Amino acid sequence: MGPLDGVKVVELTHEHVAWAGKLVADLGADVVVVEPPGGSAQRSFGPFLDDVPGPERSLWWWHYNTSKRGVVADLAEDRDRILALLADADVLIEGEVPGSLAAVGLDGDAVMAVNPRLIVVSITPFGSTSERSHEPVTDLTLMAGAGPVWSCGYDDHSLPPVRGGGNQASHTAGNWAVMALLVALLAREETGQGQRIDVSLYAALNVTTEMASYGWLACEWEVQRQTGRHATPVITPPVQVRCRDGKYATTGVPPRAPAEYAKVLDLLDRLGLRDEFPSSVILQLGAERESLSFADIETDPMVAEIFSAAREVMWFLAEHLDAYDFFVETQRIGVATGVIYTPGEAIADPHFVARGFPVEIEHPEVDRTFTYPGAPYRFTGTPWSARRAPLLGEHQEALG
Repeated sequence: MGPLDGVKVVELTHEHVAWAGKLVADLGADVVVVEPPGGSAQRSFGPFLDDVPGPERSLWWWHYNTSKRGVVADLAEDRDRILALLADADVLIEGEVPGSLAAVGLDGDAVMAVNPRLIVVSITPFGSTSERSHEPVTDLTLMAGAGPVWSCGYDDHSLPPVRGGGNQASHTAGNWAVMALLVALLAREETGQGQRIDVSLYAALNVTTEMASYGWLACEWEVQRQTGRHATPVITPPVQVRCRDGKYATTGVPPRAPAEYAKVLDLLDRLGLRDEFPSSVILQLGAERESLSFADIETDPMVAEIFSAAREVMWFLAEHLDAYDFFVETQRIGVATGVIYTPGEAIADPHFVARGFPVEIEHPEVDRTFTYPGAPYRFTGTPWSARRAPLLGEHQEALG
């Protein structure tokens, strides 16, 4: 029994809402995804199992629809059956073109007339009342127009911006939608009434740009793209370094406190590298001070030298260690560093494995078991769990 056990959700299948539905389904909600005759368009999205296309072989469908039940229905012809399904549901999640559900009598007003306690969540590109609602969009156009792409890229600004992969528009809006519907469920315990939640992918992306949007609105700051680090109005020092094994790590936040300098020196000694690092004596001065503050850099040349040596030693260590060893050794002494992983390396990381992040999900329809990414959170009393996505019409009895 997950944390959302007992919550009933109806999802009208759409690529913009699948992530939100997956989040609540894996948390234990009973999510019934309604597909049109012939199946959801998501079943045609690659990649496919063994590179063989097919409605039951889409890895996209598998990933975004775990833990759901599936039915097939025509929204117009099966309207009454869908309304019956919604009559005792807690949440409806939909991403249809604004106005299309009203045309078949399944808009928010119609479904809440049947079930006043229903929480209706709409996730659309520009919001359900926007004049832009019929514009064609892609993840790229949403990300670029709303702002995140401006902040992503490299120090070399002759190169174009970069869009983060992985359907970030739907993920970002889906996360906002789930937070909102959880609050609405709590509010319903006090009011007894449902609510309508209108999520714009465009707006969700625009408020998820760190300081880019707000910095411009408040101060007319224009952030600059930077390789592997936060986009800020002022260019900051590089943090990514190629390690001994050719892989990359991020040097993160260098040592700041005297105790951290002492630990770095101990690490250099343990690795037999103290004498090879030219500024070891500067690190020793940092370790011997009572305190260190960035505020003193402008007035105390020695403080500036100490902080400079702290940054240099991180690069020095990275160049003398394999990327993973650099990550582990520096994390062990409390320095915030990172290793640059491929997706496969990330899911096999010993820390992730120890926390149970990779999960095995059985697919009896192909007589195989596959490794999936698991939950980023752990619940001691109401554990997260996932099962395979539904086959087409697999739970048709749920429609009545």
